[in-house]
Amino acid sequence: MNHKERMLANLPYKAWMDGLSEERMACKKKIFEYNNTPPDQVERKREILKSLLGSCGDDYVNIESPFHCDYGYNIFVGENFFANYNFVVLDVGKVTIGDNAQIAPNVSIYTAGHPVHPDSRNSGYEYGIDVTIGDNVWIGGNSCIMPGVTVGNNVVIGAGSVVTKDLPDNVIAFGNPCKVIREITEEDRDYYFRDRMFDVDDYK
Repeated sequence: MNHKERMLANLPYKAWMDGLSEERMACKKKIFEYNNTPPDQVERKREILKSLLGSCGDDYVNIESPFHCDYGYNIFVGENFFANYNFVVLDVGKVTIGDNAQIAPNVSIYTAGHPVHPDSRNSGYEYGIDVTIGDNVWIGGNSCIMPGVTVGNNVVIGAGSVVTKDLPDNVIAFGNPCKVIREITEEDRDYYFRDRMFDVDDYK
């Protein structure tokens, strides 16, 4: 098993071996083009994204520039995907995100990590552990999703959260470390912000 295969298998690997440096450089070139494509060239930006990501939805995908990732091909997003400015994905491990994702500015998803002990860390070995995010998830600004985390469906993650453990379906969670605050219920349907109710009827 070479080091790329080890990386993709979530095993310790060395990032400069077996063509990985060249793959990261190829990704950086695509990212540079994406981030420097004029914003009105929507179709060109979409073409670059589709060539960069492992897969993405057919109907709508938009990542506001600047966007940064390591490889691109290890990121899989569903339909109706939106990520705001300064989205950073360290996709050493696979990152899978479901449909209808809404990702606020300055969100980071980290699959990458290093051994805790300095001797092990200085050996050059690092690792990536897959991250999975379900459908209909909203991630608040300046949040970090850490290696190995699974986020369930219909989850809201509050701004500034550091998500170190799995989150179940249908919850609001926030904090450092991120913790479940409460479940999302049918009563939440009629409110758009805290105690402010919708004044229109076409939101259901």
